[in-house]
Amino acid sequence: MSAQPPSGVWEQVIGQPQAVATLSAAASEPDAMTHAWLLTGPPGSGRSVAARAFAAALQCPEHGCGHCRECRTALDGSHADVEVVATSGLSLTVERARELVALGSLRPSVGRWRVIIVEDADRLTEQGANALLKVIEEPVSRTVWLLCAPSLDDVIVTIRSRSRHVRLRTPPVEAVAELLTRRDGIDPAMARYAARAAQSHVGIAKRLATDEGARIRRRDTLALAGKIRGVGDALDAAADLASIATDESGSSTGERDAREREELLTRLGADPSARTQPPAVRAALAAQEKEQKQRATRFARDVVDRCLVDLMSIYRDALVLSLGTPVPLVNEDQLTLVQQLARTLPRERLLLCVEAIGEARERIDRNVAPLLALEAMCLSLRLPR
Repeated sequence: MSAQPPSGVWEQVIGQPQAVATLSAAASEPDAMTHAWLLTGPPGSGRSVAARAFAAALQCPEHGCGHCRECRTALDGSHADVEVVATSGLSLTVERARELVALGSLRPSVGRWRVIIVEDADRLTEQGANALLKVIEEPVSRTVWLLCAPSLDDVIVTIRSRSRHVRLRTPPVEAVAELLTRRDGIDPAMARYAARAAQSHVGIAKRLATDEGARIRRRDTLALAGKIRGVGDALDAAADLASIATDESGSSTGERDAREREELLTRLGADPSARTQPPAVRAALAAQEKEQKQRATRFARDVVDRCLVDLMSIYRDALVLSLGTPVPLVNEDQLTLVQQLARTLPRERLLLCVEAIGEARERIDRNVAPLLALEAMCLSLRLPR
């Protein structure tokens, strides 16, 4: 780690000294700027946070002081020349990519650069990626593209070969806990628990620290590892995991969907209480509902994936305990369950459980019906009678 903690716009880019050094140096040398950057790192590493900080540093006269108007507006997403693109759906379409290409061809209006941040570059469709490739191959002066993805393999070869790569790592638990205490005023003990349980994912750590319901759901998910003994138990556990995703998705998106529908009707000048709407309004509502369904599907998959990451951690801890490896446990508060698994399952079996969970995550990511993937996984997690 660096001798001095990052300051200015880089204060929330935690545990990334090399990345911060590379990006801050580039922001200080505008004549040597690269027009396309690819920021990669595991979930929770802070890819989008680093991208926004870099955008702020590029606009700032002092290269990232963190206090000026340029820094503040770039960080909060309101700067006229900083476009932040994130999708709540399953993919970034070619139509959206073409809109970005058109935007990227314009000169900056008030800032030093026009910066376009694509937070989910891994969700670009093949056609969308190809549309973006053209403008990256033929860069426009004063336009900078910041693409974020989990790994290099998640971006097409032609884009990554024309972008400067900055790799982020999973930040240390201590750094995440310190951030939660400093930035959000969370009790240090709770911050340490949340950072460890979230495996250093800052966003999830904050939620665990501030939402008791999230902590209860995580505890219930971990408890499944000690309950799956027969086929019936496996099917029940799969149904429980699927219902967690359905319940969270419904509670998270229901109010938002209703609000968006009301706002759309207001913009179109339609009467929300009317039993039937004009054809143009019905078409707009249908398009909105389709987008909302895609968003709900992605949210549900993300919830399932997080549950599986939590479940995998308990088997990982049991394997660490069985091997006697001097590595901190993720689930120190679940030591009894970890010890039970370590006693009950041989090391080879624990490793197979980890692999089964990883395979379920891959299947769901490839659009296999979540319940089917979860049932197959839970059948592999059965404990001996």
